[in-house]
Amino acid sequence: MKRVGVLGGGQLARMLALAGLPLDLRLRAWDPAADPPAAPVAEHVQGDWGDPAALERFLRGLDVATLELEGVPVATAEAVAARVPLCPSPRALAATRDRLEEKRLALAHGIATAPFAAVDDEAKLVAALHEVGLPAVLKRRTEGYDGRGQAVVRDAASALRAWRDLGGAPSVLEGFVAFEREVSIVAVRALDGRVAFYPVVENLHRDGILRRTIAPAPGVSAEIETAARDLAARLLEALGYVGVAAFELFEVGGRLLLNEIAPRVHNSGHWTIEGASTSQFENHLRAVTGLPLGSTEPLGFSAMCNLIGDVPDPAALLAIPGAHLHLYGKEPRAGRKIGHVTVRATDRDGLLDVLGRVERVIGGTA
Repeated sequence: MKRVGVLGGGQLARMLALAGLPLDLRLRAWDPAADPPAAPVAEHVQGDWGDPAALERFLRGLDVATLELEGVPVATAEAVAARVPLCPSPRALAATRDRLEEKRLALAHGIATAPFAAVDDEAKLVAALHEVGLPAVLKRRTEGYDGRGQAVVRDAASALRAWRDLGGAPSVLEGFVAFEREVSIVAVRALDGRVAFYPVVENLHRDGILRRTIAPAPGVSAEIETAARDLAARLLEALGYVGVAAFELFEVGGRLLLNEIAPRVHNSGHWTIEGASTSQFENHLRAVTGLPLGSTEPLGFSAMCNLIGDVPDPAALLAIPGAHLHLYGKEPRAGRKIGHVTVRATDRDGLLDVLGRVERVIGGTA
């Protein structure tokens, strides 16, 4: 039996723990919360990220460590990595938790992004508006997720209000992308450098929160699939990355722009639990523990719908043939991901039929 430590105890750690049990991997999750989603299925170490006693409890007897969120301070990751292997590394975390550094990394490796500029004060905000143009999106460099920590700005006045609403935190101004659709690719890189890819998927967001993923994405050209795999492989290699990562992309005029990198298992990969030969969670654990990677082949056609804010009648969802319900043990709250539903079918039309039934139960995605 190997013991794997996870920095963070949210729903991703919960699903990692469940994936580890058949492999005789036991997970220990460090999380500041008293009762995080992973607690029922993994050993829980409670403590602030800077707590030396929590660090010692977390490290005791670990074989390897990983993370389930990029909000972990780099200093904490470095303290862990000094004692046990940490995958991905603190260097990879530092490069991907900061939106500005992430975009600089992409450009350094020939990967296109929206135009952007750093914003550290009001004078730089004014300069950034001239450089990037309007409309634009102002985002905190760190700690923003699910639509938080960002705002669309359409004129100088709204940009200044957004900057102040963000507390004057170090930010990045990005040009607004009139994309045709949002897609992503989840990839996994092993200790030996081998990389495997799940298919490109199509994502639908509302209010900055992922609502639905369809896998594989409908109508993806061979050129787009190849481009997505190429940029993912280049960035994983550049970071010396080990584990699963997700690359959120804009499809625009037959090409891809990188939006963000998630250095962890990702919401747009949840469909893989039922919809792929090996789930993203199992493959992440295989990678970080040095086991061979599993097949990433999709099993037919799949979709995933997030449950946001509240849980509809579980019986109504489970009465739909092919629907699989995953609840995270989180208290309902507006804008909060508290579970997801996955569906699978043998053909695209069948998938859309069952997906429509699920969305009618949960209230649709419009």
